[in-house]
Amino acid sequence: MLRLLSVWQKKMKKDRLNTFLTLQGQTNQSPYLIDVDKAEGIYIWDKTGKKYIDMIAGVAVNNIGHRHPKVIEAIQNQLDKHLHVMVYGEYVQDAQLALAENLASILPDSLSCSYIVNSGTEANEAAIKLAKRYTARQEIISCKNSYHGSTHGSLSVTGNKEKQSSFKPLLPNVQFIEFNNIESLNVITEKTACVIIETIQGDAGLIKPTPDFITALRAKCSSTGALLIFDEVQVGMGRTGKFFAFEHYNVIPDILTLGKALGGGMPIGAFISSKEIMHSLTHNPMLGHITTFGGHPINCAAANACINVLRVENWMVEAEQKGQLLEDILTQSPEIKEIRRAGLFLAIELESADKVAEVVNKCLEKGLIGFWFLSTPTAFRLSPPLSITEVEIREAGEIVLKCI
Repeated sequence: MLRLLSVWQKKMKKDRLNTFLTLQGQTNQSPYLIDVDKAEGIYIWDKTGKKYIDMIAGVAVNNIGHRHPKVIEAIQNQLDKHLHVMVYGEYVQDAQLALAENLASILPDSLSCSYIVNSGTEANEAAIKLAKRYTARQEIISCKNSYHGSTHGSLSVTGNKEKQSSFKPLLPNVQFIEFNNIESLNVITEKTACVIIETIQGDAGLIKPTPDFITALRAKCSSTGALLIFDEVQVGMGRTGKFFAFEHYNVIPDILTLGKALGGGMPIGAFISSKEIMHSLTHNPMLGHITTFGGHPINCAAANACINVLRVENWMVEAEQKGQLLEDILTQSPEIKEIRRAGLFLAIELESADKVAEVVNKCLEKGLIGFWFLSTPTAFRLSPPLSITEVEIREAGEIVLKCI
């Protein structure tokens, strides 16, 4: 009987994988294929009962952990009221209004007007549109090795020629500067509508801006009238030890984009600016940006709960200490060439892409989830939920060391 059950289970697993690989569009030829059963806190369980330490948090989505009770409660309360009732911007809805007020309360006064959308890439698309509409200019400047999303506009300002090559033509009038190269800022002129830049480059393998560069960038945008867009889709919402990474640099953008962790596990994005800039989308033409499901009340309720959790927990304050602990553990390995870190976000550089693949796959076998960088094959990422404890960090660090 046990033998028959085992055969049946294997057949079911094979059938499920075949269905997944056949009926769902795939992003790559070698997906992780964890057959998820449930998730809680910093852990994920598969259908066999195997437990994984989630050290990537859904690629910096689950900053407050999987299924935080306050997020679940907010979702359930909103379910009892209403779901989608109208395209974004036409009705006054409690969940949207509460989120806008909460975002304004944790941001500088010049970033007080939020437009809630569906994802980070939509936020970036809309931010670029906003900049072009407000300035009446067409030129866009981004950075080499950047990543801003996969939709056409976001891909156009992503500094990766390999990713762009099969999808041309892309947006015209896009130029790329070198991150942390002050001299390259000279290409920003009175013809430039906006400069879109990750406050900390993620896909490039976690590259921080130098204070001189980011200060010079702000000054150049201000002097030319170009709008400065900070893409904090990946590094926002506490990942670096503050709500927003730009707070480390005393530089404020004209437009901020958010996504990923904002929703506490639910899909959402936002682009945020001043009322003056944002309201230019309301005329000439009206409906300058429109979204059917943007600001969905369930997602807004979850996002509002997420912000409130980060307000009351000490996780942001502890992010630097926890990140340093994990870094200290990993530096024991002579195989590691470099560790780049911002708060509780780490890039671990190894000798080759093959070594990275070996380590990441071994970690998966041992029940720990790490992940790649799309454009940095010689490094892998660790970005666990901010709720991770020091005991759990030590356990995870030892697993990674053994796999290396």
